[in-house]
Amino acid sequence: MPIVRFKVDPQPAPGIPANAPAAKPSVLSRLRNAAIGAACLASFLALQAGPPGSASQVFFDDFSYANPDELEAHGWIVRTRAGWPGIGNAAWRKEDVSFPADPAMPGKRILRMTSSTDGTAAHTVQTQICQQRKFKEGTYAARVHFAFGPASGPAGDVVVESFYTYSTVDIPKDPNYSECDFEYLPGGGWGQKGPALFVTTWRTADPLPDGSQDNSHNVVPGQEGGWHVLVLQVAGGHVRYFLDGKQIADHGEGYYPREIMSFNFNLWFTREGVAPPRQLRAYEEDIDWVYFEKDAVLSPGQVERKVQALRKAGIPRQDTVETMGLPCPCNN
Repeated sequence: MPIVRFKVDPQPAPGIPANAPAAKPSVLSRLRNAAIGAACLASFLALQAGPPGSASQVFFDDFSYANPDELEAHGWIVRTRAGWPGIGNAAWRKEDVSFPADPAMPGKRILRMTSSTDGTAAHTVQTQICQQRKFKEGTYAARVHFAFGPASGPAGDVVVESFYTYSTVDIPKDPNYSECDFEYLPGGGWGQKGPALFVTTWRTADPLPDGSQDNSHNVVPGQEGGWHVLVLQVAGGHVRYFLDGKQIADHGEGYYPREIMSFNFNLWFTREGVAPPRQLRAYEEDIDWVYFEKDAVLSPGQVERKVQALRKAGIPRQDTVETMGLPCPCNN
């Protein structure tokens, strides 16, 4: 529709000289104009945010808890059931999840998993925490401290420090098995002689007829001990992995997740890589925060800005992701 503009010559009110200075607006007039401006701004911001009900589904936790019971009260499970992966008959204990003070942020805590072994199943403890199965497409992220080696005792074990997503417990019977892994091996292993970070997207956990594994994976060799921001994008038929802002892998449609997943952290020893029985040694993996946003493809920088905004607002945790009621792989 064309816009019609009218030109109107201003005429002074009766009794007021044409060259008289304009009257200053009253206080009431200024307040009314300010209110109109504020209302217009609010309407504009509402339009930018989207229609009602379109708010993002977000999960965030910065792990400022005092003990594992508080952690579990917010939807997490600390594994206590024996079984795969790792050393057979090893224990999984709740007391090996702790919350030491964060040296970089006074008044805040981090989550620490501690796993230990002397090379025998009877004296091996592994650690895992799991969130609910209600995640699939979107952006996952975590700030994790990978250990350079054992916190105490001699080195030599093939130990796996991980952040991963995972779909189901009954692996052999599930044709839609889905799993996406960040796994750091500080002592090498899985064909690597030195430290290496593996990123793997699984189609199935069952070996193929020729005995090979049905997955797509990339390896980042070298020492990656210390703090890192790990970002996983699951969107548009691609699974993309980022390490400290740099993309390190893009796995295609054949390995794209097909099932609802949980996300988890795990610190475990490989059966074939544990060193011979000797002195007890302990390893640690620390977690600062975890973030997920459903159906959003976020860059690592966007994720970190969102986490900073939540912390600045004094929000230690947030969960608006719809619950699915599916069994979690930790203790089932």
